[in-house]
Amino acid sequence: MKQYLLSVYQPEGEPPADLDRIMREVEAWQQEMKAAGAWVFTGRLHAPSTATVVRLRDDEVLTTDGPFAEGKEYVGGFTVVRAADLDAALEWAAAFTRIASLPVEVRPMLGED
Repeated sequence: MKQYLLSVYQPEGEPPADLDRIMREVEAWQQEMKAAGAWVFTGRLHAPSTATVVRLRDDEVLTTDGPFAEGKEYVGGFTVVRAADLDAALEWAAAFTRIASLPVEVRPMLGED
């Protein structure tokens, strides 16, 4: 089976008023993936303001505060799933989107079968 990265994009600003309900449903979604053998791991990220970018410029390594790209949405977390094919990975992403009303980018991981 291949592994897929499900990147969750969230808008800047205050969390939704029903965040407790959403997180309970996300936990149930993760338990369902674990029971199905699809869950690999999940990670939640701090706000983009906590990011540090490291880059090479003229043979010098530079670090700067803040995200690599400015935007109104940012990656707030991710889940890696094991799925038979893209359609199966998209079903897991759709289930999350129904819970949190947030967009999810699905990408296959290289070198995984």
